[in-house]
Amino acid sequence: MTQRKTDHRPEDCMNSLRVLVMAVSVVSLATSSVNAQQNLDDVEIRTSMVAEGIYVLEGRGGNIGLSIGTDGAFLVDDQYAPLTEKIQAAVADVTDSAIRFVLNTHWHGDHTGGNENMGKAGAMIVAHENVRKRLNPAEFRDVMGNTSQSPPDALPVITFTDGVTFHWNGETIRVTHVEHAHTDGDALVHFVNANVIHMGDLFFNGRYPFVDINSGGGIHGVINAANHVLGVAGSNTRIIPGHGSVADAQDLRLYRDMLTTVRDRVQLMVNDGATEEAVLAAGVTSDLDATWGENSARFVSAVYQSLRPEP
Repeated sequence: MTQRKTDHRPEDCMNSLRVLVMAVSVVSLATSSVNAQQNLDDVEIRTSMVAEGIYVLEGRGGNIGLSIGTDGAFLVDDQYAPLTEKIQAAVADVTDSAIRFVLNTHWHGDHTGGNENMGKAGAMIVAHENVRKRLNPAEFRDVMGNTSQSPPDALPVITFTDGVTFHWNGETIRVTHVEHAHTDGDALVHFVNANVIHMGDLFFNGRYPFVDINSGGGIHGVINAANHVLGVAGSNTRIIPGHGSVADAQDLRLYRDMLTTVRDRVQLMVNDGATEEAVLAAGVTSDLDATWGENSARFVSAVYQSLRPEP
């Protein structure tokens, strides 16, 4: 039998690598979501006071912010649908008021999975307009199909573009959109009087972030978000990250510095014409991994894709 020789062109290898990295990211997210749906019976919701009238609820998925007061409970994100009753019980432990608003910091399921349950229970769902679009593919679909159709009760009924302000529970709750960061629909939530900021997945405390390039994210936006918060945060400001423990401005500053360091290193290689494969092989985070985690490939790939020249 005669074997046919196959030539492997560099561009074919690079395309295969990029597809593999994106596929791993998508499978990782899907697996995480499925596991979360299947293994939530033993999850406990831990409630901690961050400031007077402001709490953080930790369970499985993104950290939840909670404002309580005479106007009613105001949630920031709502994790997975099977946890809704536990989340409602945790809220009932600190207030007799019903949940009146749920504000989504972005569209990912570990932050919006409880929307339908909360909506059916009477909460008003609020989010950036791109969150509604990504939860409603009949209205919008990107080239990767990286959206998921949500039931009508799960869709935001109030949307905003640049931002929105709530005057609620004696608080000024200032919501600001950051463009092309973790996704294309991210929101920062500033409880001004309490001096607390919920950053959603614009901040992964103590670890490399996930930058969802396929949902319009990019490294410049993540850095811009950190710089924005550092511009308004003081030494006593409490910062709720999407994942990780409640932080302060110094924690966020270290995170911002890591982001800029990796971005600048990758930018130098991009400027020299390096391929994504070369950047991933270069170990640009090797001196950072002990602090931020060893699984840096997905993050470095996202940084490269944020910076690469347009084809």
